[in-house]
Amino acid sequence: MTILLRLPTLALAALMCCGCVEQASVKPSSDGMIRVKLALNWYPEMEHGGFIAAETLGFYQAENLDMELVPGGPGAPQLVITELAAERILFAVSDADNVVKARSSGLPIVALLAPLQNSPRCIMVHAASGFKTLEDLADIELAISEARPFALWMKKKLPLKNVLFVPFGGSVGEFLLKKEFAQQAFVFSEPFTAKEQGSDPQTMMVSDIGFNPYASVLVTTEKTIREQPDLVRSIVSASVAGWEKYLADPVATNAAIHVMNKSMSPAALKYGASAMAPLCKTEDNDPLCNMTLERWQTLVHQIEEVEDIKPGSVKPEECFTTEFLAPAKSAE
Repeated sequence: MTILLRLPTLALAALMCCGCVEQASVKPSSDGMIRVKLALNWYPEMEHGGFIAAETLGFYQAENLDMELVPGGPGAPQLVITELAAERILFAVSDADNVVKARSSGLPIVALLAPLQNSPRCIMVHAASGFKTLEDLADIELAISEARPFALWMKKKLPLKNVLFVPFGGSVGEFLLKKEFAQQAFVFSEPFTAKEQGSDPQTMMVSDIGFNPYASVLVTTEKTIREQPDLVRSIVSASVAGWEKYLADPVATNAAIHVMNKSMSPAALKYGASAMAPLCKTEDNDPLCNMTLERWQTLVHQIEEVEDIKPGSVKPEECFTTEFLAPAKSAE
C-alpha cells in the first residue's frame, strides 16, 4: 500500500513530472501489479473519501493496482488537467466544470464517474450579517475564485451590490478576523472549521441559483480510454467500491485522511462525511457515481451563457462516459 503524505502544490508538480512519463504506457511489473497515479485536486479531504478508501482498504489492490494517490493544494485543480493532457498522469480528480473548460481548449479530458451528484459549493457568511439568500449579498468583501464558472454565474444572476471580490486564499483565516467578510466554501468543510474555532458561519448553496456541476469527478483522457480500457474499468470498479464503503462506514478512511492532512480533525472528518453523504445520492435506480447527458448539457449551456467558452466549442456527450459503470437497476 502506498503511504500517503500531505504535499504542497510544488511537491505535487514535482511528483507528477519526475520519472512519470511511463504513465502513458502502464504495464504490469514483475509482481503482476500495475503501478499508476491518481492526482487529487486538493489536500486530502472528505470529497476524496471514496478514492482514499479504495486505496486504504485494498480495493485497488484487489484489481492488481498499486495506486499512488498524489495530494494537491492551491493550484492543483488546474495543474491536474494540464498534467493529464500532457500524459504525465493518467487519472485525476476534478470537477465537471473543469472538464468542460478543458475540452473547450481542445484538451480531450473525459469524466468517468461522479461521486458528488450535487455540488458542495457554498458561500459562507457570518450569521450576524443577516443574509438569508445569495441575492442578499451586499456591502461585503467576498473571497472567491473569480474566474471560475460558478463565480461568473453568480455575477450574472445576482445583484451583488457593493460586493468586492477578493482572491480566495484557501483557508478560513480572514473569515475568523473580519465581520464584513464572506468566502467560497464546501458546505461540509470550511463552515465546520470556522465554527470549531469560535465563529458563526452560515451557508448559502450556489446550487440554489441553478449552478450545480458534478464534483470530485474521476477523469482521464480519450487516449487512455481508447488504448487501456481494461485499466480504466479496473480503476472505475475499485473507485466505486471505495465510495460505497466510505459512504456506508467512513471511520477507517477518515483515520487515514487525518494522517495525510493533519488540518482535518477527526471531529471535522466525522461531520464532513455525514454532511456530504446526501450530496452523493443519485436519481432513482441510477448506480452510485452515475452521470446523465441532461446534466452535462445544462452545464455546457450555462458556461456558454456566462461567456466562459465559445458557443458550440464543447459537445456535452463527449465530456463523459458511463460505459465503465454498473448498469442502472431495473425498476420493480
